[in-house]
Amino acid sequence: MPTGPAAAFTGRDSRRALLAAVAVLLCGLTLALAYANKARCAGAPFESDGRSTIFDRIKDSDVCYSDIQFLWIGRDIDRHVFPYVDGDITEDGQLVGGAVEYPVLSGFLMWLGAIGSATDAEFLAHSALLLAPFALLTAWMLARLGGRAALLWAAGPPLVLYAFHNWELPVVCSAVAAIYVMTVPTRYSLRARGIAAAVLLALGFCLKLYPGIFVLPLIAYIYTGGPGRARDVKGAAMTAAAAAGTVVAVNLPFAVAGYDGWRASITFQQLRQADITTNSIWYWGLRPLFAPDAEGEAAFQHVVSVVSPLLVLSSFALAMWLGWRRFGSTGEFPWLGVSGAMLCGFLLLHKVHSPQYTLWLVPFLILLAVPWPLIAGYLVADAAIGIGVFRYFYVLGSGAPGAEQMEAVVQFGVWGRALLLAVFFVVFLRVPARGVRPDPPPLPRYDPGELVPV
Repeated sequence: MPTGPAAAFTGRDSRRALLAAVAVLLCGLTLALAYANKARCAGAPFESDGRSTIFDRIKDSDVCYSDIQFLWIGRDIDRHVFPYVDGDITEDGQLVGGAVEYPVLSGFLMWLGAIGSATDAEFLAHSALLLAPFALLTAWMLARLGGRAALLWAAGPPLVLYAFHNWELPVVCSAVAAIYVMTVPTRYSLRARGIAAAVLLALGFCLKLYPGIFVLPLIAYIYTGGPGRARDVKGAAMTAAAAAGTVVAVNLPFAVAGYDGWRASITFQQLRQADITTNSIWYWGLRPLFAPDAEGEAAFQHVVSVVSPLLVLSSFALAMWLGWRRFGSTGEFPWLGVSGAMLCGFLLLHKVHSPQYTLWLVPFLILLAVPWPLIAGYLVADAAIGIGVFRYFYVLGSGAPGAEQMEAVVQFGVWGRALLLAVFFVVFLRVPARGVRPDPPPLPRYDPGELVPV
């Protein structure tokens, strides 16, 4: 029976395995609650196109709206058209012929969830069954990595609000899987793990783009060689090639089969404007400075289309620079912290900040030792958006009283979230990891008889 250091390691691993099982169980219960929340908007009677008649009536007032149910109509999902191949985008920005606004793997999942569905309620249910395993796997990995903090994912408010709001669960899973590969003790070399993580991040890019930004700090980490190791130029190049090759391999068949439909998803996002539905600092902070007419609106959108991407890229550069400075003082490039900071820069400065993007951020709040009062503050601000914005839409559309009060709630959410994202940008680059340390030194080998390092 192991004793000493070996027993300590075995006991710690056993406790972490038990916690992972608990996290998966709690996550399953949370997913059931999340589905029940969204399913309040779905069910008989149905329109001729399979749309639940109750959806438009209560989606905002009862806060049960989901993009999954909404997009049953308008993207040819109800007609079971395979995405992209015959698609296109019209001059006024309408997607037609099976084109959808997301990267190809998300579009494929949308099509897959629609198989066997004749109504939006069935589509929501089938999509939930398709997406749930990704959330469960994420809960397991986060518990193995971050310990008890993983309960923030498994049983936290964001999963209740957003698990089945959109198709976020697979992309979050891919990003966490890349971190898991780079973090857990293993016999594989740092270079091999970097290549595997790059493939996972590239798959995430093909789902919802954002994990692609983590490839740059990953390359920098592989290049520096990790703590106490020599620099690895070849490994960094292979990591970059693995990411690029995966993106090309996934996208090329769609681009060849139907270039216009494949390109339409990119064009749609380029044309999307910063309006009341985007929850961004641009609409709430910059739009009031322009004239409230068509000319002012056009000028505002032009400014945002130029300034927003420039500032996002600048935030990426700043995060990389600060990470490199940290490397100079500690000898280790903080690729996890830099990745989190880059995500904060994107969420803060991009023209669109959909409520469900909170799911992207939660793993970093778990894996990095962020003070819990800051996390609690962010969850409060996020709930003000995730709940308040739909109530705000309801009172605006129905003429019900309370518009000023609900706008104040939304403004609190927008600016509270923005402030804390700016704080997280700095904090992520400074705090250590929770639980398992990223890329720990190789485990010592023990002599079975003496239990001393060899």
